Amino acid sequence: MDGETRQRRVTSSHWGAFEVVTEGCRIIEAHPFGPDPHPPSIPAILPAAVHHSSRVARPSIRRAWLTTRDRTGRGDGDYVTPPWDEALDIAAQEIDRIRKTHGNGAIYGGSYGWASAGRFHHAQGQIHRFLNCIGGYVASFGSYSTGCAQSIMPHVFGENFLTLTYEAQDSFATIARHTETLVMFGGINPKNSQVSMGGITEHQTAGWFDRFTETGMTRVNIGPQRTDAPEGCDWLPCRPGSDTALMLALAHVLETEGLADHAFLDRYTVGYDRFRAYLMGETDGTPKSPDWAAPLTGVAPATIHDLARRMASTRTLITVAWSLQRQEHGEQPYWMSAVLAAMLGQIGLPGGGVGYGYGAIGGIGKDFRPLGGLTLPQGTNAVPDVIPVARVADMLLHPGQPYDFNGQRRAYPDIRLVYWAGGNPFHHHQDLNRLHEAWTRPETIIVNEPWWTATAQRADIVFPATTPYEREDIGRSPLDDYLFHMPALIPPVGEARDDYAIFAGLAERLGLGVTFTEGRDPAQWIGHLYDGFQARATAAGVEVPTLDALRARNWIKLDIAAEEQPKPILRAFRADPDGAALKTPSGRIEIFSATIDSFGYDDCPGHPVWLPPKEWPGTASTDAPLHLVSPQPGDKLHSQLEAALADIEGARPETILIHETDAAARGVATGDLVRAFNARGAVRARARVTSDIVQGVVALPTGAWFGAPGGNMDANGNPNVLTRDVGTSRLGQGTSAHSALVEVERL
Repeated sequence: MDGETRQRRVTSSHWGAFEVVTEGCRIIEAHPFGPDPHPPSIPAILPAAVHHSSRVARPSIRRAWLTTRDRTGRGDGDYVTPPWDEALDIAAQEIDRIRKTHGNGAIYGGSYGWASAGRFHHAQGQIHRFLNCIGGYVASFGSYSTGCAQSIMPHVFGENFLTLTYEAQDSFATIARHTETLVMFGGINPKNSQVSMGGITEHQTAGWFDRFTETGMTRVNIGPQRTDAPEGCDWLPCRPGSDTALMLALAHVLETEGLADHAFLDRYTVGYDRFRAYLMGETDGTPKSPDWAAPLTGVAPATIHDLARRMASTRTLITVAWSLQRQEHGEQPYWMSAVLAAMLGQIGLPGGGVGYGYGAIGGIGKDFRPLGGLTLPQGTNAVPDVIPVARVADMLLHPGQPYDFNGQRRAYPDIRLVYWAGGNPFHHHQDLNRLHEAWTRPETIIVNEPWWTATAQRADIVFPATTPYEREDIGRSPLDDYLFHMPALIPPVGEARDDYAIFAGLAERLGLGVTFTEGRDPAQWIGHLYDGFQARATAAGVEVPTLDALRARNWIKLDIAAEEQPKPILRAFRADPDGAALKTPSGRIEIFSATIDSFGYDDCPGHPVWLPPKEWPGTASTDAPLHLVSPQPGDKLHSQLEAALADIEGARPETILIHETDAAARGVATGDLVRAFNARGAVRARARVTSDIVQGVVALPTGAWFGAPGGNMDANGNPNVLTRDVGTSRLGQGTSAHSALVEVERL
């Protein structure tokens, strides 16, 4: 079997590097990358996924759309398969018709950026470059992961949220040296840190928690699941949706017991007096005390008092998971965590203050000397319309309808054509039956996709796209210290072409071929981008090989890691709040924001407040008594590789965790098939009974491909059939996926 056609090569992905064994035109094995201390298990399924029968084999056009321009039958699966040239002709003619009849503002360019860790064949960059070349498109703001935080946190700290996350937060090394108490709202889950934008090579989160244990650090996991943090952490069970109430109660203890650092508040923040009046109940008659918070959170008053005192007497880092802002009023726990940290007076100290997203992706908590990546130029978008990314169904269902977003009054554009490349909105979005209805509204939907996902099944024109293993690329992430040559491991499967070839073919038919390609083929583009990267690296004092040398070596580790890199933004601000003022209107941390207050939003006023979601344990009913949380999957990235995973006996439907008391009341045992349902839909799942989840809460991971729409039960267990499609507030308009009530019954 070890003949001339068998090869072993390393490539990179969003879940890290791995060694791939190929034989002829097939991937036959995938193995962990040697230097990775905690390699994920995800690559094991890669050979089955790449060669799965669900691959889109050839260009496909929905028959009913081709003959009558029917919109309502999307998802019926009846396609014709013309040759590539004919399919590209039809698509180019339709794009041209839409932009000439309705303008480029009638085109929505959807992409989510997770299609490949390769820097040139980055679907998001490819589709945006193409659409900008032909006159622009309606774009989206933010992400489903952090859209709410991206709206609120610039008002609080004056920085782009991702800049704040990557350039102002302490590394795990700093935390290990200085932090005495780690308070994790939503936990820090090594499962989630398996993946990272552009790839993470050495998975270190679990190892750092071993180090935290050795230092004697107190680690408190606050949330509905014990497993949201590594074993050995103290679990403080807390009802989902109530974190802001708990933070307020902790703040109340600090204020009433003289533990709040008023010197810090006076020098580094604005608006504490306005917030204090609310905290103490002077404005609404309700002090936000531990006794007030206990019935909301399920946390005993004595426990809240003890935790607040410990936080005030030790070097304390508050961390907040991205999941907390993926709920109705998700702005509030993010804002309130900053206020609580300010009251402790430790913002800007090593190992103290507040941090966001540790464990959410693998790169957060690592330190590097800055070194840019390789980015395909996308050009300029001539269309000014931008929607919050999680409001796509609202846009399609209600063109022209006004809506509020972060202080602006806007109107949804009238979208006639959706072009999607790199992503599966029928994974990310909420209330998928509603999205299915919204998907019938555009005149045309075009998708580039390797597999017949739920999104591809609802497209009018589907172009078969290559996977990252069928094309050459360069793997490089600014959150990683490795550089990879990603060889084409196998020829394209079926008639698949890379996104660049697809868009180049469309651009040529629209008379803009040279504008898109600049006369370069993929190899020339890769060389051009790499030359720029090499020049920047040399200027930064970092040695990188030539492209030919990298091809020969396959991968290198860059000399950019730093054991404990200073974080300049908040360190400098603490040292000199006048000379290194924040970019907020006041130059300080804004506990009260006059800007937000001027918006007049009752769902996001001028300082953090407790606003109960419409669906959470406090509003549970006999029809929907259980609160659903939908965490990220541990066996794949989002919904990628799902087709092959679903083939494994017993792997589908997805597993739902249910507390032993709730299970007993329903006659449910581990392994039973159950139906989870509410007024929005129903899904099938397999129960696992546990005591590691709060009573009244169930957890169903995302990622199973959406199946039957309408009143039919989704057989695979996609929780977004059940989640609410509402914005977090008029300020953030992020996803509210974690604000949903359901019932569960045994099948």
